[in-house]
Amino acid sequence: MARARVSVAVVFAVHGAVSGSFATRIPWIQERLGLGEGALGVALLAPAVGSIVAMPMAGRLIHSRGGRSSTRWLLAAWCAVLALPALAPDLPVLWVSLVMYGAAAGMCDVAMNSQGVVVEQRLGRSIMSGLHGMWSVGGLVGGALGVVAAHAGLDARWHLAVAALLLLVVGGIAGRTLLEARPRPGGQAPPRFVLPSRGVLVIGLVAFCAIFAEAASQDWCAVYLKHVTAASPGLAAAGFTAFAFTMAVGRLGGDLVVRRAGAVATVRAGGVLAVSGGVLVVVARAPLPAITGFMLIGLGIAVVVPLAFAAAGNSAPTPSEGVAGAATVSYTSGFLAPSAIGAIADVTSLSASFVLVTAVCAAMLLSAGVLRQPAPAKRTRRAAPASARHDL
Repeated sequence: MARARVSVAVVFAVHGAVSGSFATRIPWIQERLGLGEGALGVALLAPAVGSIVAMPMAGRLIHSRGGRSSTRWLLAAWCAVLALPALAPDLPVLWVSLVMYGAAAGMCDVAMNSQGVVVEQRLGRSIMSGLHGMWSVGGLVGGALGVVAAHAGLDARWHLAVAALLLLVVGGIAGRTLLEARPRPGGQAPPRFVLPSRGVLVIGLVAFCAIFAEAASQDWCAVYLKHVTAASPGLAAAGFTAFAFTMAVGRLGGDLVVRRAGAVATVRAGGVLAVSGGVLVVVARAPLPAITGFMLIGLGIAVVVPLAFAAAGNSAPTPSEGVAGAATVSYTSGFLAPSAIGAIADVTSLSASFVLVTAVCAAMLLSAGVLRQPAPAKRTRRAAPASARHDL
């Protein structure tokens, strides 16, 4: 179990590093293709389209192929597609490459979170926030290397190709010691296309708000700093790194906070921080206040998605079904956030567009009460038989 926990943590970190590497080079891709903010918003819609279409099919794949094999192959695909967006010669090809990028990301996300829920159930204590913290650590490392590459003026095609290769190797090594959790003998296979139950839907809506703020900040942070605050390319890329850093800190310490304060209080406190950060971003006209605002948003939303995915995974017949359902609902915000920010910015300004992010964070704060339920580990020990806890 110790090896399995380390392995799934590394998988989360590799997944985050792919995301962080790409996010810091979005301004390079925008400049190379001559995209306006509206066109960039359309392009950044593509990963969410790919994810939302692919994620509901992940539960059946995991059931048929097994948790370890599915996670390894999906992580390999996610690493490989990192190199594609920078190679696109125009917007249509960029869009197609980002659809593939999003499909691989979403299915791998379901697989690795299902692995995380199984490990958490077997250990009998909360670890999901820490696993998502490792995702943020990976994003921080990928983002930091992206800052170096951007500051040095390195061609993103070379940067992302090398990053993809290195992460592919690391992910392949980590995947060898993942749990090979198989379905119970005679257990019913999940539907080919998993739709969330009512309970999972409600949980997913809280995560929807957090992921909206995360997607908007991740995809637009560097562009915002460059265009609104006149930050240099290196400093603009550093804004994403700062955002990822606070998310990592919040998630790595999140399990301890949740055990002491409870899920509802933790999410409400995070909502206050996220709203404060959103307001600061909207009014900032210099790099430092804007970066501080993005850091507060990151810290405020840090533990929301881990809490929601853990709750969904424990409330469904199998973890993969619950995670797939919650992920499909919550990641719909990834479908909306980048394009919504781009559309509002095209009509008004980037500053005005982040008023919407602030409002979504306020909705997260107000809806935190739906997470008032027993901790997943305690509920599992009381109710879930051993065979059910081993099912992906």
